[in-house]
Amino acid sequence: MIKRREFDLALEELSKLLEEMGARVERALSESIESLKNTDVERAKRIISEDAELNRIEEKIIDLGSKLILTQQPVAKDLRRILVAFRISNDLERMGDLSIDVAKVVLRMEGQTLIKPLIDLPRMAETVQIMIKESIQAYIKEDVNLAYKMAKDDDLVDQLYSQIFRELLTYVVENPQNASQAMLLTFVGRYIERIADHATNIGEAVVYLVTNQRPDLNN
Repeated sequence: MIKRREFDLALEELSKLLEEMGARVERALSESIESLKNTDVERAKRIISEDAELNRIEEKIIDLGSKLILTQQPVAKDLRRILVAFRISNDLERMGDLSIDVAKVVLRMEGQTLIKPLIDLPRMAETVQIMIKESIQAYIKEDVNLAYKMAKDDDLVDQLYSQIFRELLTYVVENPQNASQAMLLTFVGRYIERIADHATNIGEAVVYLVTNQRPDLNN
């Protein structure tokens, strides 16, 4: 009985670490978009410098989960919960890298004025921030319905990205002198779209955790 309690406490610690990772990714994305809106290079540099902490949390998750597997030899759903935690931490780490990529775009735009006000890129980012938070909550609560919601949100993000891509392509044709910045903004849209894909991956992992079935939410 004591052994099971210790195991459950360790699983709770895994969840807390994933929540912390998720919160850091949300903040990194939000801060990156804000730095882009204001071409705030110093803010972008600060975001980039904080990436190492996200990697350290991922290492903690891997170390804790590996220790549990080796010492407790979990089976069935208990084992799946740990394996899914590994997958989620990897997706979150990639999300963090993509948020950093947005900040790096700001560095490349240092000294430039935005060619147009940013409207749809922040909308994309806000939707994706919600996806990040809800994907982690789906894992913690084992909420399959919330996990499946990732697919609907991802469709919205894809639509916004397609719209942004078309608008910027039209802008480049009409204003070729600003092609370089327009392409950088297109890259930002792509980075945000890929973060949404990783959130959808987490949704798939949650469905697998709960049902032992592997869905495909990215179609």
